[in-house]
Amino acid sequence: MSTIFTKIINGEIPSYKVAETDKFLAFLDVNPNAKGHTLCIPKKEVNKIFDLDKDTYSDLMEFSRQVAIGLEKTVSCKRVGMAVIGLEVPHVHVHLIPLNKMTEMDFSHKVTLSSEEMDELADAIKGNI
Repeated sequence: MSTIFTKIINGEIPSYKVAETDKFLAFLDVNPNAKGHTLCIPKKEVNKIFDLDKDTYSDLMEFSRQVAIGLEKTVSCKRVGMAVIGLEVPHVHVHLIPLNKMTEMDFSHKVTLSSEEMDELADAIKGNI
């Protein structure tokens, strides 16, 4: 059965895309810890990050680095934090979270943005990658 992320990749579920290659996709988290919280995923559905082959793992980290650089240029923050938790969706995903305080890495802390704010933010980040 396809994960929600595979459905996003296939266009079955809408998303706020930030970056895309033939192998990876980055999009805004719809339940963000902070403004700009972005998920980077491989298009190939793999459950656990350490089950990725070596090249895909390295390429995902480089893709995430590029997205994080664009994110930091777009959203005012002290740094961009990265987390790989993997319990919510059985599809590898890297969380990139703009940070100004440690509590923004707490996944029980969420912010709300309108769909218009999400569209504008996604476009702004795209322009900085």
